[in-house]
Order: sequence, then C-alpha cells, then structure tokens
Amino acid sequence: MENLRLSVVVPSYNEGERIPQTLKALDAYLKKQNYSYEIIVVSDGSKDDTAKVVEKQKETIANLRLIANIENHGKGYVVRQGMLEARGEYRLFTDSDNSTPIEQVEKMWPYFDQGFDIVIGSRDAKGAVLDPPQPMLRRFLGEGFGLLTNMIVGTWGIQDTQCGFKAMTAKATGEILPLCKIERFAFDPEILAIAKLKKLKIKEIPVLWKNDTRSTVKFNSMVKMFFDLFKVRLNMIKGVYGGRKK
Repeated sequence: MENLRLSVVVPSYNEGERIPQTLKALDAYLKKQNYSYEIIVVSDGSKDDTAKVVEKQKETIANLRLIANIENHGKGYVVRQGMLEARGEYRLFTDSDNSTPIEQVEKMWPYFDQGFDIVIGSRDAKGAVLDPPQPMLRRFLGEGFGLLTNMIVGTWGIQDTQCGFKAMTAKATGEILPLCKIERFAFDPEILAIAKLKKLKIKEIPVLWKNDTRSTVKFNSMVKMFFDLFKVRLNMIKGVYGGRKK
C-alpha cells in the first residue's frame, strides 16, 4: 500500500447540503499537490442524507473514504475515530463547512519539518484573518473560554484551543487519541492537554477563517464545555492520561 503523506478528516453531522462543496474544494486543491492524500468523512449518525451524498462524491473523488456511524456520539468521538483510522503520515481534521480553506495546510509543513508533533490553526494568533470579523459578544465569550481552559487544564501558551483546523503526525496521533475520553464539547482542549503532558511539541499558527455570521453561541453548549473541562482536569489528577514523556 502506498505511503500517504496527508489524511484529511472531516467530521460531519447533517451536512448533506454543504459537504459536496467542501469535498470538491478539498480535492481540487490536493490533487494539484506533489504529495499523496486521502479524505475521510466521518458521519456522526447524521439524520439527513450526508452518507448517501458522500458516497455519490466517490464517483469523482478517487481518494475519498466514508465512515458512517449509525448513532450520534459527538464531534470528539468521530474526530478520534477518523484520525485513528487514517493512514497518512500527517493527519489533519477540519470543519465540514470549510471555514478554514485547505490551502492553509501549507503553512504547517515548515513546522513539521522542524520537528513539531502538532500544528494547530488559530484565529487569535498574530496574522490570523477572520472574514468577516467575529461579533464582539462571540469574541468575548471565546476569550473567556480560552482563559478558563488555560486555568483548568493547563493549556497556557495556546491562544485558540477551539479552531477546528489541527494536524498532527501519525506518531502523535497514536500517543494522544487513544487516551482521549471527551466525546463532545471539550475534546480540543483535551487533545492539547494530553500533548502537553506528553511533552510533545505544539505550534500555533495564524490562519484564514471564514466566519459564518449565521452561527450563534449556544449558552447550553458553553456550559457543557465548561463541565467537560473539569472532566479533563479530573482525568489528569487521576492519571488517566499517563505520566510525562521522558
């Protein structure tokens, strides 16, 4: 089997309308590159025709794979599932709405070449471009959650834990993701917290992020994320994630 350079994992829930455009954009860019790749869509128990639509896309996208879950588990679960089933030397997960264009992956390669284990996109790092800018309330809530994340699970030094554009080496994937327990809201901070415990090298880079002004911050989701952070902290105290890498 050919050694794959890049796996792109796209977690999806009820994305039957948007996913074709995203997959075409991913494939149009990646097939022009000089490295091998695969695209993996993980449907999280979608109630619409997401799985059927993705299967149809296989007719024109040769490197497309589908994992169709019958039940809904949560974004953290399906990201972990897709990343662990991926075959690439480097594994990226990205949002199904294509909020961060796949072209931004090119910013990551220099840091992997320098030996970083994880490279994450950031909407807050200097040089990031948000189009259009986030509303004041959403930005305030995001910054507040970021501070809580740092305080509770120790992700100090990372400005944006929640951007859905993160890549890691196959080795780092195998070290981190089998230990993850959070299936829904705070899976991103959990990944980063474990990486820090393992002394893995993390690089945060500014990216272009297309802000969907129709999206709203759900207070209920924020509360659940808050409690998930304490679950991560408790797991850290109990040693669930293991000790530090020597």
